Amino acid sequence: MSLEFRSIRDAVRSQLTKMCDENNKLFEVNLDKDKLWEIYLETIPAEDNPTYRTRREYDCSCCRHFIKGIGNVVALNNGNISTVWDCETSEPKWNAVLKAMAEYVRSCPITDVFITKYPTYGTERNFMLAEDGKSITWDHFFYTVPSKFVWTKRSYYSLDTIDTQRSQYRDIRQVYKRSLDELKLEAVDTVLDLINQGSLYKGDEYKSMIQQFRTHKKFYDTLVEEDRDKYAWETAFTLPESVAKIRNTAIGTLLIDVSEEMDLEEAVKRYESVTAPSNYKRSKPIFTKKMLEDAQKTITELGYMDSLQRRYANVDDITVNNILFSNRDTARRMAGAASLFEELEKETKPNPKKFDRVEEIGIDKFVADVLPTVSEIEAYVEGKHIPNFMSLIAPVHKDSKTMFKWNNNFSWAYAGNLTDSMKERVKTAGGKVDGDLRFSIQWNEEGVDNCDLDAHCKEPSGYEIYFGSARKPSYSPTKGQLDVDIIFPGREIAVENITWANRKTMQDGSYKFFVHQYSGSVKKGFRAEIEFDGNIYSFDYPHGMRTGEKVEVAEVILKNGQFLMKESLPSNYASKEVWGVYTNTFTPVTVVCYSPNYWDEQNGIGNKHYFFMLKDCVNPELPNAWYSEFLNSELYPAHRKVLEALSMKAHVLETSDQLSGIGFSSTVRNELVVKVKGATERILKIRF
Repeated sequence: MSLEFRSIRDAVRSQLTKMCDENNKLFEVNLDKDKLWEIYLETIPAEDNPTYRTRREYDCSCCRHFIKGIGNVVALNNGNISTVWDCETSEPKWNAVLKAMAEYVRSCPITDVFITKYPTYGTERNFMLAEDGKSITWDHFFYTVPSKFVWTKRSYYSLDTIDTQRSQYRDIRQVYKRSLDELKLEAVDTVLDLINQGSLYKGDEYKSMIQQFRTHKKFYDTLVEEDRDKYAWETAFTLPESVAKIRNTAIGTLLIDVSEEMDLEEAVKRYESVTAPSNYKRSKPIFTKKMLEDAQKTITELGYMDSLQRRYANVDDITVNNILFSNRDTARRMAGAASLFEELEKETKPNPKKFDRVEEIGIDKFVADVLPTVSEIEAYVEGKHIPNFMSLIAPVHKDSKTMFKWNNNFSWAYAGNLTDSMKERVKTAGGKVDGDLRFSIQWNEEGVDNCDLDAHCKEPSGYEIYFGSARKPSYSPTKGQLDVDIIFPGREIAVENITWANRKTMQDGSYKFFVHQYSGSVKKGFRAEIEFDGNIYSFDYPHGMRTGEKVEVAEVILKNGQFLMKESLPSNYASKEVWGVYTNTFTPVTVVCYSPNYWDEQNGIGNKHYFFMLKDCVNPELPNAWYSEFLNSELYPAHRKVLEALSMKAHVLETSDQLSGIGFSSTVRNELVVKVKGATERILKIRF
């Protein structure tokens, strides 16, 4: 070859040396190596590449080995790609070749870190005997690769290969890229805030790692899509592996959950379940200073500050337009109601005749046909209605702006701060509640029974369903399954649940339900529910339990496809005082109304609830002032976490003659026996 080839050879060698000296990592792009070789040959002018014997002058195996072996190597510097071919010579024809090859390489995606088992590529020169007997020297592309890019086996016994090491590099970059793509900067800042305020177990151990990642994430978010991939390759190996693979760490799980907008409290609990000992108690609430500042700013700007103060509602707060029934004493206190009820009272003619037969009636028919004709209602409150106790809650400032999805500023809260029943809590915990037979238990309602209660059922075959069988439901001959098992509830209300999806798979016979105190010492007992055929049977066991103690709840008999309740806890049927009302007795109803989301002839937003306010019913709990699912779009979900924390802090103020009683959701089957008086006295069983 002529002296002019040495100019491109030396230029390429200098470019490779510069790339290797300035970078600890080089990369390979995914290209067609045969195409790269063809670009090299075809770009050289034909007159400068004559055929010598059988090949063209520059078509040699030595240069082909170099170009195919190392021609796809690139360097990355501040997002800019440098190729082996980014150099110039004094020969215009070679510059055209270099430009064409560089453009092709730069157009291909990076797929690997460059690491090789070959210490050299190409051959510097070789010699050939010409036909005239003279020796011809042929110069070629050639490069000796620095040792830092050459793979060597660690030891004779090592199972590592060059492919293994390449795979490890790809894995680091892939996890790092996913972290940059999926973890939100807002989530990173939230976790840093939790660490700074001391609300995260072992948070200080992760602080530096998160701060390093945040620096790169912040810059990454400013890049256009086509530059992000290059940035991930360039920076992944400049960081400690723990930072590059932050997504796969315990703190990474928290960052993922917060990025996916999981409830902050729940996300932190998931993190702590991995990192914190079982007896660890968090001392500070889970919301950040920034979240609090943003929420306060929004609430102030939108005019909701006065709306945050809440109290129990009383009869002076509501009008006749929003009630379905009111007794005479209550009616006289309600705006616009007195004259209406006085006329109704004149039309009623008491009849001493009583009906011994209990009539069944659906709730909608009861509202439409019965309520307009009666002057008094008494509700027979049973033990199973304990979860249904509720209070209507009003704003302290009557004219304050409504925070809710509906057009008034009233909310409600059920016993134990549940917006619905134990059934809803089971659903939230992942349990199935729509089968043919369900057994659920609930405990730790006051946060003092952080221990392990277990729901059990002994089937007709003798097979026992409990936590030990939860992982092998196929073993149950009836397909019954325990699908919620809580071991350490902390200060949260705990539930467990056993269901049978279809009675056709169940055996006839006795299903015995009991609760086992597996560990710890229960002080306040438990509540339980058994549901079948649309009926919910509720049981209350308000006694302490010793470790190992078993309490039988009930026995359900299945025969010919029909369920029969055979026995239950005696305490369920004894009269018990709840919120100033005694169970298993008739209690006067002062007001019947829909839940506020169905007031003022609204079409309704969310589930409809039917409220029966009871005389002298007083809520002794500290209910949440509101629930996040009630909030309107100006507040939810942008400030959900802070408002949830505020709802627990904003105590509901006491009010005389509070509107409290029992409520029933339109989505949960239930029943209530009532005594109604109008022209006659009747006893009705209302089906919800």
